[in-house]
Amino acid sequence: MVRCHFRRVSKEEHFNMTHIIAFLFLLTLVEANASSTNVTLRREKRDAVLIRSKRRWVLSTIDLEENMPGPFPVIVTRMFNDKETDYKLKFQIRGEGVDLDPKGLFSIDENEGYVYVHRPVDRELKPVYHLDFDVLDKLTGAPVDLTLSFNVEIHDKNDNPPEFTPQTFRQKVPENTKEGTLQVTLQAHDIDQKGTPNSQFTMRLVSQEPALPKLTLQDITGTTTIKQLSLTGCFDYDKAKEYKVCVEAKDEGTPALSSTATVFLDITDSNTHLPQFTAAKYNTEVMEMESNKEILRIGVTDEDTPNTSASRAVFKILKGNEEGNYKIDTDPQTNEGVLYVIKGKNFEKTQITELEISVENEEKLFQCINGNPVTNSSPNPNTAKVEVKVIDVNDPPEFKRTLETVYRNENMDPGDVLFTPEVKDEDSDINNISYKLVQDPAKWVTVDPKTGKVTTVQKMDRESSYVKNNTYSIVILALDDGKPQGTGTCTVQIHLGDVNDNAPVLLNKGAVLCGNKVDRVQIKAEDKDENPYKGPFTFSLMGDKELKDLWKFDPTTGDSTSLISLKSLPYGNYSIPFKIQDQQALAAEECFYVVVCDCTEAGVCRGRQAPYSKLGAAAIGLLILGFLMFLLLLLCLFCECGKHKNFQHIPLNLKDEGNQTLVKYNEEGGGSVYKPESAVNAFYVKNVPAQPDYMDGYRRGENGTMRESVGYMSYPDIPNGGGVMSLPQRSFSMARTNTLRNGGSQMMQRTYSSRSGISGINLADQLDKKLYGFEEEQKDYPVYIAYQYEYEGRGSECESLDQLTVSNLGDNLEFLQNLGPKFVPLAGVCQEKMPHKSVRV
Repeated sequence: MVRCHFRRVSKEEHFNMTHIIAFLFLLTLVEANASSTNVTLRREKRDAVLIRSKRRWVLSTIDLEENMPGPFPVIVTRMFNDKETDYKLKFQIRGEGVDLDPKGLFSIDENEGYVYVHRPVDRELKPVYHLDFDVLDKLTGAPVDLTLSFNVEIHDKNDNPPEFTPQTFRQKVPENTKEGTLQVTLQAHDIDQKGTPNSQFTMRLVSQEPALPKLTLQDITGTTTIKQLSLTGCFDYDKAKEYKVCVEAKDEGTPALSSTATVFLDITDSNTHLPQFTAAKYNTEVMEMESNKEILRIGVTDEDTPNTSASRAVFKILKGNEEGNYKIDTDPQTNEGVLYVIKGKNFEKTQITELEISVENEEKLFQCINGNPVTNSSPNPNTAKVEVKVIDVNDPPEFKRTLETVYRNENMDPGDVLFTPEVKDEDSDINNISYKLVQDPAKWVTVDPKTGKVTTVQKMDRESSYVKNNTYSIVILALDDGKPQGTGTCTVQIHLGDVNDNAPVLLNKGAVLCGNKVDRVQIKAEDKDENPYKGPFTFSLMGDKELKDLWKFDPTTGDSTSLISLKSLPYGNYSIPFKIQDQQALAAEECFYVVVCDCTEAGVCRGRQAPYSKLGAAAIGLLILGFLMFLLLLLCLFCECGKHKNFQHIPLNLKDEGNQTLVKYNEEGGGSVYKPESAVNAFYVKNVPAQPDYMDGYRRGENGTMRESVGYMSYPDIPNGGGVMSLPQRSFSMARTNTLRNGGSQMMQRTYSSRSGISGINLADQLDKKLYGFEEEQKDYPVYIAYQYEYEGRGSECESLDQLTVSNLGDNLEFLQNLGPKFVPLAGVCQEKMPHKSVRV
């Protein structure tokens, strides 16, 4: 019950309330007036913009229902236009369904304006069609009004049931799947108009075979078109391996349409059975100290599917393997347990070992009892006993230590006892053990076969290639007299201390200096010893003051130094002897070879051209004279020397050869005291014990010196005879000597000697003039050697040569300029200019 309370209002309060009501009423009138004014203004503005016009097109709404039954064509609407009072009209239509795909769906009666549809329309193919209508003057064909654009909408009809994607499929489901949602998804869709009952549907599970365990449909959050299967209970692979599930999807349209999907669930086997040993106890044997060998195979059975994780066995050694002597693996082909001994047992300590072995599956055990899963169940695995018997065999000798270390200095005298082994053998007499050396690559030691004493037989060199990291290793064996024979092994590592037994050696033996200028070359050294028996080294020159005036070392200590030339040196070869010492003053005497030459590039001397000589006219004349002398010598062989009177003159008929002159020689003595050389002379260099490879272009002489191959020319001696005129004995030489270590010296020398008359002098002068009259480029005598020819005895006993004279020639030797037509081609060939070879001295 509601109670109302009343009280009397005072005059003062009544007056105030009256004023308030009056003020609110006035405020309302003002706002209404303002609103009316604004509406009037808006209408005036609208009327100023919009201009009213008479409607020309008259068109009813075009709505089509899909899948109309017909008969076709069917009138769907009629077009009107108010211009028909002024014109005779003609209607036209164009757009989708007329002249655009799908063509021929719509048409219009051009006179009456009726619009026709010619076949059923499927909204799911195209829900809207856009059309354009035109009205024309029928007489002129000109448009009389604007084009009217219009959309034709297709009304949906429930003509499509929901469809599953896919309609039938298979899914594998493990037997040990837990209760709840399965990973099996069903999805459907309806192509009717969205948001209408025609496209809205529901799904339900129609049937399943077998009926247990029970399967249901589970919604997925956020969607109504996707469902998942859900499990209540558990599968049993042994009872049913396949399940068939039928699901229906039904829409809400009128009439309602539906479809179904079939799901086949293939149950895969899980581990629901424990493996079992084929026997409760096994026996096996192993030889004493035998290792890394299979000794037993253990079989098991399993009711789960073979070759799956549900049936593959996993073995463990639970007891008896505390020292790790055994291991067990699974044979993947047979699923057997394979027992191995990996570390041998000593018969004297253990004769029998009992092992306890268990077996399980790779996959965890799953149990389903009466259609319900069993949780928190861990049954004990199946086990078996294995008895391993150790068979006694001959134990091998055992060294006290299998690795021994010995320390010695290198180069100690042979006979040093390095090591005497200590060996024990439980099965054999220690006195019957023999020893054998099986590894001694450098053959430095020997082993006493009775005691095993290791003794050196040679000095041990720490720098040997057999020594690695200052350690030399040998291996010895100890052999007993058991059957089979036992063998023990010991490795002895000999650490060798270093002594100063290696002098420093050069890493480079020579170098090339390009150009005769002051320069330096790098010298590097090494010492195979270790500190403090190696570098830094001390370098010092050996020899007299003249050598030290030419060269110096900078620095004089270090692992390397620079050899500096103090003066500009002539081209040639130099050998610099010096001494090099290590930190402990162990010294070595070395010789460094330097070649000073003109270089084509850094460190490469310019190549030498082959020596050559060129003959002038006078030299060719001398050759012809020698040939004539040879002919006279042949004539002399037919003479009876010493029995007939002296031969005075031999008439020669040389008319066919032009003007010829026979020069007679009556002295045949004065042979050369020198053995001729083969067209080269020798450039002598200081004697050196061995020349490095970089001294190319030089050859070794008979006395061990180095010779430079150069050209030379010499003239034979013409001994003085008893004729009117004879060629004097002459010698011409140009000699050069080059003393390398003393800085070098050069000498050009000519020597003239004569022991003949005036005619002989004139003949020699003529030859000299011819020789020195050559142009400079035709001369080729880089170096000449003087050959001294002496008169060695009296004239030949063959008077035919002694009586030859050239008295009829006098001092006129102009015949040498005209030696006949056959000589001219030869002289022309020999006088061809050849390049002059410049040689530095």
